[in-house]
Amino acid sequence: MSMMQAPQSGQPLIELVNLSKRFGEGANQVVAVKGVNMSLQKGEFVTLIGPSGSGKSTLFNMIAGLLAPDADGGIVFAGREQRHGELLGKVSFMPQRDLLLPWRTVLDNAIVALEVEGMRKKDARDKARALFSEFGLAGFEGKYPHELSGGMRQRVALMRTFLFERDLILLDEPFGALDALTRSMMQRWLLDIWAHHKRTVLFITHDIDEAIFMGDKVAVMSTRPGTIKYSEKIDLPRPRAAEIATTPAFAAIKKRLLAVVEEESLKSFEGSRK
Repeated sequence: MSMMQAPQSGQPLIELVNLSKRFGEGANQVVAVKGVNMSLQKGEFVTLIGPSGSGKSTLFNMIAGLLAPDADGGIVFAGREQRHGELLGKVSFMPQRDLLLPWRTVLDNAIVALEVEGMRKKDARDKARALFSEFGLAGFEGKYPHELSGGMRQRVALMRTFLFERDLILLDEPFGALDALTRSMMQRWLLDIWAHHKRTVLFITHDIDEAIFMGDKVAVMSTRPGTIKYSEKIDLPRPRAAEIATTPAFAAIKKRLLAVVEEESLKSFEGSRK
């Protein structure tokens, strides 16, 4: 695969080029992801939706450097083709579960990645403390995970992800387990944090409203083997208030996306019955 070798002006932060992933051999082989082409510009917030089993998490694991793509495709990051393992440590990745360590305080959970990188605990704590107010956690530094609500646990996990200062952040359904009211509040809060820090975000969700509300662009994955079936730029003004979800422009976007998602979900359902 011939790819760019040096950063250029206006070049995407990351490009997925014919990205594919197969598991197993012969008759037992499963093609999880096939021929994904997608790019993210620096500072862009892209949301990714699709039916269950479409390969979204597999795609994330390849971008994070945890899985090697098949040889017929690859990833270009900051203008350079990435070999397997090279993306490890270049991307911040928050999985669906918060994975907070129950024996560590909120403050010491927030600094795990900084400690792994070799930062002194005192320096890491000082750096984290500076963000506690912004993340709505001031006064909770000495608390333990079991003392927090679900929304606050997610704030800690997100702060830990932001403290690991990387240009690209992968968020895998971070609000999926929250109740509707908490989820709505967390969406608006995360957009405020993103607007301040201007990191590039790729965000998995099963919620079409969330995908539209959060994203600069929404990409829809097909049923397995997962590929990008459809993408749409979201031309809704920022900052976005909750009321934008009731506008005709929002409804028109949702109608288009819902048609694609429902078509792919039906294929997935029919395939599972065979």
